Amino acid sequence: MHADVPTDGDQGPEAPRRAAGGRTRRPPAGMGSAMAWTVLGTVLPGLGLWRAGRRVVGAVVLAFAAVFVAGAAYAVQSRTFLVAFAADADVLRWSALALAGLAVAWVVVIGATYLALRPAGATTGQRIAGAAVVGTLSFAVAAPLALGAHAAYTAGTFVQTVFGGDDHGSETVPTIANTVDPWAEKHRLNVLILGGDSGTGRSASLGMRTDTVIVASIDTRSGATTLFSLPRQTARMPIPKDSRLARYLPYGWYDGRDVTNRDYWLNAMYRFGPDHVPANVLGRTRHLPEDIMKISVGAALGLEIDYFLTVNLDGAKDMLDALGKVTLNVNSPLPIGGDTDRQILPGGWIEPGPNQQLGGRLALWYARGRWGYDDYSRMARQRCLVNAVVQQASPQNILLNFEKLATAGEKTVSTDLPETMVAPVLELAQRVQGTKLRSVVFINGRNGFSTLNPNWALVRKQVKKALKETATSDVATASPSNTPKTSKTSTSDGLENECSYHPTGFIPKGYPRTRGNP
Repeated sequence: MHADVPTDGDQGPEAPRRAAGGRTRRPPAGMGSAMAWTVLGTVLPGLGLWRAGRRVVGAVVLAFAAVFVAGAAYAVQSRTFLVAFAADADVLRWSALALAGLAVAWVVVIGATYLALRPAGATTGQRIAGAAVVGTLSFAVAAPLALGAHAAYTAGTFVQTVFGGDDHGSETVPTIANTVDPWAEKHRLNVLILGGDSGTGRSASLGMRTDTVIVASIDTRSGATTLFSLPRQTARMPIPKDSRLARYLPYGWYDGRDVTNRDYWLNAMYRFGPDHVPANVLGRTRHLPEDIMKISVGAALGLEIDYFLTVNLDGAKDMLDALGKVTLNVNSPLPIGGDTDRQILPGGWIEPGPNQQLGGRLALWYARGRWGYDDYSRMARQRCLVNAVVQQASPQNILLNFEKLATAGEKTVSTDLPETMVAPVLELAQRVQGTKLRSVVFINGRNGFSTLNPNWALVRKQVKKALKETATSDVATASPSNTPKTSKTSTSDGLENECSYHPTGFIPKGYPRTRGNP
């Protein structure tokens, strides 16, 4: 008889064999090879399945992984995409769900890869070792994805809570039809920044004290920004005659008799203003105290205030810590704590020095410390802190610390900015970053300003002049400077110079010269 000759369909004993279903079976491999390919299949999902003969499934998983990596690379490189992503509560929440699902799918692929490659005759010890490898690999990929999912969900909750959708119910919020490019028609954005201070030991019934009142006026085309600061003890704040508030506040924010009545100063408007008007006088607003201040401060400066941003200074420490340390120049010893009225000495001091790296706690005391200083010094430091945060808070830093910022901001920040405007405002903030911010502070006894009897017509004239100066000034990247510059004719001052290092030599009462930070 003739020896058997392999036909076209026969394959050698060592060649891969095709099984039912179209799979190609490979010869059994050792346990070490199975583990090695499982690791490779974790780094490149689908590669291990391809090696195991699951060609179709492996190709699909590999293709999905390639698309995911390409999409992630594009997202990281595209600042516009990142801004839009971070500003949409629904997208953030769906992303959290997608990341959780990806974690589960990746773990399933790891397990399936190992089972497809594991030799049938593996010993008990080898099986235990293999299970340990699979568990370690699964944890390595699932843990960061789970953290990412949690961060995305937290961020989505923050956006929803703080920005609260698009219907704030307030008549003071502008109607902007073109939310894709709102700056095409709106060339100036005015934001009222309120620093609310509940104060340690302050009764909750007294409410929040808005000792910081700053208006940021931004040229939306260039990003040029001017900060206007009003003293907290300003009296006779105006109310426009055509406002619904005028019926209940005919003298403005003033009792008509005594300009020294502190209950009618600017910093008392937030607390007591709503007590003088009906709750729905400005519509179904959720922010009546801020709306009253938007109308009054806007009338005082001759600006239409678009939105407000209220920061509870008691919780601002966590937000500043989330951003990292802030670089500030300290020109004289600054108090940490203390009570001027009760003559309680500060518990410590921020020492003078250039380019100091201050964490949240010290940065907050840099802005709020009062012992031995007047309100105008504190107001100047607040503007410098705002400038430092604007210049130093890079988009990458914000995204890396977004969960911490969201957690802190949910309890610290409130605003009437609609959710649909978050992305455009964030893009505008990037335009502001790197420009030279200018500031105007109204000081009692200077340039015709009186806190108890302000000449608002003169103030509005000075605001108009300052905005013209900002528009014509060089808008360029701010560079460090240690030499303060002054101008005899300019209404506004550049914060780069105001916040530079120029030691004053001033030593506040009670400062122990040999003592540093606590």
